[in-house]
Amino acid sequence: MKITLSKHAGFCEGVQRAYETVEKLADDPKVKKPIFVLGSLVHNDEVVAKIESLGIKKINVEGRLEDFFEKIKKEVGTLIITAHGTGPKIYELAKKNQIDLVDATCPRVIKVQRLAKNFFEKNVQIVIIGEKNHKEVVGIFQWGGERAIFVETEEDLNGLNLDTEKEIAVLAQTTQDQEFVRRVNSDILKKYPNAQIIDSICLATQNRQDEVKRLATENEIVVVIGSTESSNSKRLWELSVRLNKNSYFIQGPDHLRAHWFAGKKTVAVTAGASTPGWIVQSVISELKNF
Repeated sequence: MKITLSKHAGFCEGVQRAYETVEKLADDPKVKKPIFVLGSLVHNDEVVAKIESLGIKKINVEGRLEDFFEKIKKEVGTLIITAHGTGPKIYELAKKNQIDLVDATCPRVIKVQRLAKNFFEKNVQIVIIGEKNHKEVVGIFQWGGERAIFVETEEDLNGLNLDTEKEIAVLAQTTQDQEFVRRVNSDILKKYPNAQIIDSICLATQNRQDEVKRLATENEIVVVIGSTESSNSKRLWELSVRLNKNSYFIQGPDHLRAHWFAGKKTVAVTAGASTPGWIVQSVISELKNF
């Protein structure tokens, strides 16, 4: 069986940068300990476990931010912001409570955050195309003064009612389905021709999505590796299965099933941006046994 590995499988640059940052902090004696990550560095249990093995723990915000920081200020030496980013209040409260902050936010996400802040300060109406409960989107929303309007579904798009007296700017979650974003942008421009459309989808996301569609048409089977909590990984599978019903979403080699590959000659493998290379390689190794 011929196995084709996507050129864009595994950690994206932003996630790789965040992971390397954590590794360096763990080994640096000058860094104030203990070190905590604000939430999961990436949506992958194996990566989270590996980070914890370095002595770095995960901490989640509970209750009011002010109360949360008051509670943790004696427990936390250094706090790491994940690649998904966070809102401005975290930075303010970390400084106020003398907690060292290390920002591992993806540079692409930082760019969108700054745009949201700028639009808010200019009283521009902000539309965010994305999952409103996704960590990245929550952060962008907060940088935009918590006044943005979300478009997550076709229903949201159909119900969109913007103030035509104000300027309009449209941002997108960096890992969104580019076809959906294009469709939303097109519909918004038809109704609001003066809206400012910002191209904020990450190039790595575009490349992965374009390639998985190609692989789905050129191979009998497609295997997508990623966590069930990873929206970009699930999106790759959704794009693939539309074109190839023999598309499977797995977390690792243990989820592979021999009967999927019976009589098949070609299989393509791809992985989400939060899937480490060692998991991808373990899946490839297991596939060679079928």
